[in-house]
Amino acid sequence: MYAFSYHQPKTVRQAASLLAKNEDGKILAGGQTLLPTMKQRLAAPPALIDLSKVEGLSGIELKGRSLVIGAMTKHAHVATSEIVRQAIPGLADMAGLIGDPAVRNRGTIGGSVANNDPAADYPAACLALGATIITNMRKVPADQFFTGLFETALEPGEVVVKVAFPIVSKAAYAKFRNPASRYAMVGVFVAKRGSDIRVAVTGAGANGVFRATALEEALKKRFSPKSLDGISMPATGINGDIHASPEYRAHLITVMAKRAVTAAIGK
Repeated sequence: MYAFSYHQPKTVRQAASLLAKNEDGKILAGGQTLLPTMKQRLAAPPALIDLSKVEGLSGIELKGRSLVIGAMTKHAHVATSEIVRQAIPGLADMAGLIGDPAVRNRGTIGGSVANNDPAADYPAACLALGATIITNMRKVPADQFFTGLFETALEPGEVVVKVAFPIVSKAAYAKFRNPASRYAMVGVFVAKRGSDIRVAVTGAGANGVFRATALEEALKKRFSPKSLDGISMPATGINGDIHASPEYRAHLITVMAKRAVTAAIGK
């Protein structure tokens, strides 16, 4: 690693102030992406602002018709929470598929959302569930938050503090995992809330997470995996690499969407 200054604020305000004062500084949440990147010398932030001592950033609660999860809440806590399992069981199931036990017990929802890795799971959940990302400055709908590969709408000095998920009637996630990293080669999260159907895809888009509107329109007619029969996703705009071609990933989108809808109906 390169030399850097280390800060451990006690409040969100202190964290935001440190972030604003330290140009190119980075927030440290679970560290599951940032620290390995620094060890490989692929990143050299001059300052780290560690949120682990900031009070009030962890926790899960129901507020009206929304499930609210603190930014520093670990994946493992989301996966095992009875509140999450009763409110949105598909979200708990998704959290249980992230990485391995070591990653799930260190990684945080806020870190995943703010990092917006194009193969991460939480961005798909946020987009499909119509979540709102709550920062120290404002509330940002998920449709406006994720803006590109590793890019979000976060502004300088802005810190994610909570994520609010509306309660839906049906939701589920299906992921075709890279056998080594367990990241999604293709992951599809489907959600049904009244007549509103949302389908979000991660791991496949050349520009990151996106909504599959063709699948949404088909499922609005009937929320059944059979509604997706005969629908082929175009390979245009789909990522290709050593693990899978754009055409293969495009095919997997429909396959994973069918599995997700089947799982959602069964819950």
